[in-house]
Formats: sequence, structure tokens, C-alpha cells
Amino acid sequence: MEGASFGAGRAGAALDPVSFARRPQTLLRVASWVFSIAVFGPIVNEGYVNTDSGPELRCVFNGNAGACRFGVALGLGAFLACAAFLLLDVRFQQISSVRDRRRAVLLDLGFSGLWSFLWFVGFCFLTNQWQRTAPGPSTLQAGDAARAAIAFSFFSILSWVALTVKALQRFRMGTDMSLFATEQLGTGAGQAYPGYPVGSGVEGTETYQSPPFTETLDTSPKGYQVPAY
Repeated sequence: MEGASFGAGRAGAALDPVSFARRPQTLLRVASWVFSIAVFGPIVNEGYVNTDSGPELRCVFNGNAGACRFGVALGLGAFLACAAFLLLDVRFQQISSVRDRRRAVLLDLGFSGLWSFLWFVGFCFLTNQWQRTAPGPSTLQAGDAARAAIAFSFFSILSWVALTVKALQRFRMGTDMSLFATEQLGTGAGQAYPGYPVGSGVEGTETYQSPPFTETLDTSPKGYQVPAY
């Protein structure tokens, strides 16, 4: 029964790679994974530029090292989380315990909601620091990397919000407990036991109208006389 438990069918069913790859949740995770690389990659490679007064490096976002560190940490966390949740989605069909499935969906829901909020904070933070950055030769050199990080931070907000909505839908879908009770416990607690099997029907419709011995005893049978004394 497809969709019996938190958007998945019975445990142990074979995984179809084609249908799994076409799922909206899988596509969103892959997109979020790519967006995370596009955020922390440019910051790591080109996010630190030389200052005009010396050889030391400073963050391209207004010289605020916290902005660069926050963007890298946010992107790396999303990168690792997407890989972990993709693996969990692959193994989700093999989870037989309904309680474990519920915990996995709640973990996905909580983390996706948290990272959606953090991406929003990161987008606002990086945008604000970039607007305060003074123009200069080093700024122009790393400008494309800074704008790419800001743009994909915004795209990450959308993808992670969509993942949160998908996780919420799976949680609301819940579990058809009657199906799992039937599969694991046999007869459910609220299910009536089957009655005694009925035969051909003749035995159930016929009723006895008289006792099995209908003969009346004759006190004086024929051919026998009581002797007189």
C-alpha cells in the first residue's frame, strides 16, 4: 500500500531508482546540495582579498571575518545535511518501525525549518555587509564571488522552505496503524474474530421437531397374557 506510513509503503519493498530520482523531495535535496556548494565555494576561494595597506587578507564583505565564516559554516552544514538526508531517504523504505519513521520525519522537519531560518539570516547578513563594502580594486576582483554567494543564499531559502513543507506534509500524512497492526500482530485489538465456519447450510436450517425416540411403549403387548394366580 503506497503511502501507508509517512509517505512510504511497506517496509522491505524494493526501491525504484528512477521513481526515487524523480521525487520532488529528491530534486529539492539535490538542488539544495548544489546551492550550498555555490555559497561556501566562492567564499573559500575568492572571499578573502588583500588589503590596500598590507599583505594580510580580509573578508570581502566589508572586511567582516564573521560574515565569511558564517557563510562558509552555513554552506558546509547544508552540504553535509543534504548528503545525510539523501541517504536517509534511500534507507527510509527499509525502516520497519513506525516510531523510527516518525523520528526520521521529525528530524527532517526540524532541521529543514532551522536551516530555512538560518539561510534567511545569512542572506540578510551577507547582503547588508556587501552594501557597506567600500569599492576598490580588491572588491571589484572578488565582486562576482560575493554576489554569487548572496544569490545562492537566496535560492537556498526557497529550496529549504520547500523541503520543510514536504517534511510537514509527510508528518501530517502519518501512519495507517490498522495496516501495520494487521501485518505485525495478525488480528487487531478492535477487529472481531471470525465466526465458526458454517457447512453446506442444511445443518443450520433443519431443526428437530421431535425427540429421537418417538415410539410409545405398549404396556400390554399383543400375544402376551398376564397369568392368573
